[in-house]
Amino acid sequence: MKKKCLIVVADYYKDIAKGLLDSALKLIPKSNIIKIVRVPGVFEIPVTISKNIKKYDAFLALGCVIKGETPHFDFISQASTNAIMDLSVLNKKPIGNGIITCLNMSQAKFRKKKGAEAAMAVNSILSQK
Repeated sequence: MKKKCLIVVADYYKDIAKGLLDSALKLIPKSNIIKIVRVPGVFEIPVTISKNIKKYDAFLALGCVIKGETPHFDFISQASTNAIMDLSVLNKKPIGNGIITCLNMSQAKFRKKKGAEAAMAVNSILSQK
């Protein structure tokens, strides 16, 4: 059966976002209906999913947060993760969390294929009966 999947990509770091998206798309079944929405940063991902929660069977949240010199990294990472988990549990829909948190750009470049892991997690949940 065709499943509808919304991929929300935070493209603040465009190269990293592209890598996350490309790796995720390789693992989503071709029979699925996919829509991609781009947002400025990871903080905007949960509200975008929330606005579309009834229209789709599954979601992928893709983006990158890189630690700077202030606690902003911690606040954004934790708030986004908590909101994604709350949306998933409350609505009983899988949301693959492909938001990578890195200490520097070098780590982010190394981990930009992690979108595939989020896609695998969603595929696993969708295939359960």
